[in-house]
Amino acid sequence: MSRFIDFYSNNKDTHTEDEGHRLRVRSTLLMVFFACLLLTFFSVLYRLQVVEGAQWRANANYNVTQSETVDGVRGEILDRYGRVLVSNELGYSVELDTSLMGENTNQILSQLMELCKAEGVEWSDSLPISQEAPWRYTKEDNLFAYISQSESGEEQILSTQLGRLAEAYGWVKDAASANLTAQELMEKMCETFSVETQELNGQVRQLLGVLYEVSLRQKQITYNTYTFATDVSISFITRVKELGLPGVSIVTSTNRVYNTTAAAHVLGRVGLISAEEWPTYQAQNYPMDAYVGKDGVELAFESYLHGTSGTRLLETDENGTVISQQWQSEPQPGNHVVLTLDSALQARTEQLLGDFVQKLDDPAGAAAVMVDMSGGVLALASYPTYDLSTYTQDYNDLLSDPAKPLLNRATQGIYAPGSTFKMVTAVAGLSEGLITPSSTTYCSGIYTYYPDYQPVCWIRTSTGGSHGSETVTDAIKDSCNIFFYDLGRRLGIDRLDEYAAAFGLGEYTGIELPESKGTVAGPETTEKLGGVWYAGQTLSAAIGQDNNLFTPIQLANYVATLVNGGNRYETHLLREVKSSDYSQVVYQYQPQLAATIDIDPEDLAAVKQGMYNLAQTASMAQYFSKLPVTVGCKTGTAEVEGSDANATFVCFAPYDDPQVALCLVAEKGSAGGNLASLAASMLEQYFSAQDNLGETTQENTLLH
Repeated sequence: MSRFIDFYSNNKDTHTEDEGHRLRVRSTLLMVFFACLLLTFFSVLYRLQVVEGAQWRANANYNVTQSETVDGVRGEILDRYGRVLVSNELGYSVELDTSLMGENTNQILSQLMELCKAEGVEWSDSLPISQEAPWRYTKEDNLFAYISQSESGEEQILSTQLGRLAEAYGWVKDAASANLTAQELMEKMCETFSVETQELNGQVRQLLGVLYEVSLRQKQITYNTYTFATDVSISFITRVKELGLPGVSIVTSTNRVYNTTAAAHVLGRVGLISAEEWPTYQAQNYPMDAYVGKDGVELAFESYLHGTSGTRLLETDENGTVISQQWQSEPQPGNHVVLTLDSALQARTEQLLGDFVQKLDDPAGAAAVMVDMSGGVLALASYPTYDLSTYTQDYNDLLSDPAKPLLNRATQGIYAPGSTFKMVTAVAGLSEGLITPSSTTYCSGIYTYYPDYQPVCWIRTSTGGSHGSETVTDAIKDSCNIFFYDLGRRLGIDRLDEYAAAFGLGEYTGIELPESKGTVAGPETTEKLGGVWYAGQTLSAAIGQDNNLFTPIQLANYVATLVNGGNRYETHLLREVKSSDYSQVVYQYQPQLAATIDIDPEDLAAVKQGMYNLAQTASMAQYFSKLPVTVGCKTGTAEVEGSDANATFVCFAPYDDPQVALCLVAEKGSAGGNLASLAASMLEQYFSAQDNLGETTQENTLLH
């Protein structure tokens, strides 16, 4: 027993010693590990703070991390059949930040331009001076200032971009009276921009062109970003990177691409947020350098097209070069807007309109509008027009052009309707019980109700004859003034104005573009113009003269309201909005009923019959008889004081089941009948396309 106890005691002592040994080994290893770790830590600190301290301090001084808000890709704009009118194009562009160039600005820009020449890259330059000596201005008129008319019709002198910059730098005291030669201007620019030169040469001129563009932005004369060059090649980008030019950056850009030269007044354009717009867009969390719609549908549907901005962190070195970036939240693309426009019809209408107006002695302008029965705009053309893709380069010329190409005459031009107004008078007389479809009024060629005011019918002036007894249907076909003089007098100006307003004349149509309200002739309008209203003026008002002034889109929608039975809808360009991947409809426009006129079907038939009969006359049938549909129409000749008469024309088709109505106006176009061939071509384009299209596209299917 004692032996067993001794053996157990000895083994226990041995086991305890082994455990202690292992514990000491582990402790030693841990201490060695922590010692190595501390040594490594202090070694890294020493290297960073002592050995490389100067370098890291320099990096800390120069590397900057900043947050950047990035716009989502803008949505596309399509026509009613899915044809893409405005899209986006990805590419590389060169942008400049002269604040990073310092005193070497001119040298850096010269290096960049030499590289461009070697690589065949063109850069933006809108300075209106020739590129080579002898130095001359590249435009003769409106160089520093131009004369324009205010909304009230008064003449005013406005400075061009060059004129405003010249005033800002003191090159001229007053842009309106500036008389610098091209060489004198260049010499003043060289002095301002510290361009050293013994003599002016092509290289100096090119440098001044770039400095001019930069200065326009610095002086806030224009808010468009100055993109030095666009769509540059990888080869060019590589060489720019190799040179490492401060303030010169290559950026991926999304440019708006116009896939049609038509519809400039409708589609509109985009540009940088201006100082005046900034408070509005700031409240909507837009970045300050965002591109937004400036006019047209780009502006009208900005909320759908713009998308959602994202945020990324950028780290740049002392040269402004981005060395790292990280997204905090990615931008979301905008939705796509589908318009009611038929782009093929729009293009054809603009071509026809331009061809017609250019034949006139003074092609001051014209407008054409076609709408469907619920107010959807199928074509909206104005002449003269312009090219959206070159808008920035052409801006000064467009702004100073006396023909006012920037004015959308289809929605903002106001014109006397002439005899196209007579259907308003007819419906008013029929609805008020003053006439019936079968009652007659005798036309002797002269209206003798007033002893001191006896206006004549057009037939008396042209042939010396008269129309004899006329029903309302006859009077519309023959455009008999005597019939409508008498009916207008019996109605009185107040009731006549009520019906005009019910048809939407002298009222906003609701279209998403800027539009004029126009005026309805009457005592109130005359008094506002400083005149005195006389009862006899009601006669002129009843045939669409006096102070009746309406827009083409009002006249088109008035005809649509008439022939669809009296339902007046707001005009609109929006058809629907689709998601960024075209997978779903985000918003579907629903026709908006603005007013209803209670027109007796028998009365309406009598009025429409007069329009149909006019389309069958020899002068009209030659244009409409070959169409696949029957037509009802009305011509108008609106007298303009001191000028040739404006021509107006309205029509609808098909006669039995109206689908579309249109209005044409040609300034100084003489007689409305001159526009019949243009109207026939528009209708042929539309209805032929409908036949060819058959069953149009299914949901989410695009035509190209």
